[in-house]
Amino acid sequence: MNRVWIALLAVALCSGCATGPNKQDPFEPMNRKVHAFNQSLDSAILKPVAKGYVKVIPSVARTGITNFYRNLGMIVTTLNDALQLKFDKVPVDTMRFSTNLVFGLGGLLDVATEMRIPYNDEDFGQTLGHWGVDSGPYIVLPFFGPSTVRDGLALPVDIYVSPAYDATYDEGLRWGLIILYGIDTRANLLQVENFMREGALDEYAFLRDIYLQRRDYLIRDGLTPPLQEDEAADRPKTLLELEEEFGDDPILDDS
Repeated sequence: MNRVWIALLAVALCSGCATGPNKQDPFEPMNRKVHAFNQSLDSAILKPVAKGYVKVIPSVARTGITNFYRNLGMIVTTLNDALQLKFDKVPVDTMRFSTNLVFGLGGLLDVATEMRIPYNDEDFGQTLGHWGVDSGPYIVLPFFGPSTVRDGLALPVDIYVSPAYDATYDEGLRWGLIILYGIDTRANLLQVENFMREGALDEYAFLRDIYLQRRDYLIRDGLTPPLQEDEAADRPKTLLELEEEFGDDPILDDS
């Protein structure tokens, strides 16, 4: 996950980190207000809690928690690979989930990666994009942050499917899983936050551009858009190319 985010930051920096008006962001004035609210909430609560979590919980335990939620996410990925008719990936997704569940202590250990079982990442927003549904305008959701109209409408589907949000759980267990996931996710972002702030002339625009690039990358499975192929010599490097170039750099190591 760190490798993906750092490579995304590199893409934004290499492409000049545009901070001007964006045609995909017609609701910018409203979005900036929601962004400011989210940042205030983060500064007051989420970031201090995440720092305390990192300070108190040993690294090996945090890695196990991240692995656990990542493995649960394979259920969402498997369903969306099936909906996208990527039937060659469904057995791989199932094998990865089952391997970590059985041999990885319920998913705390990422045995599947050690066995070189590929990791796929799909959600319902990507499924809609795969079938040609336009992303619509960029929006910033309260609490959830950067999104688009398409991804915002798709979010409840992924939440409903995810085992972490299963309504059949005891209420305390369900909220415990949700809160722990939020804290762990925010703690993982602490590692890339400095890169973002050092490169951002306008933090709002920087986050917007990174989000839109990442979603385009995921929906296209890392492929260059057809319209850009004739301009390959002049275009900025794609995320996939940057990951391949910096893949052996220790700064990108997931540990």
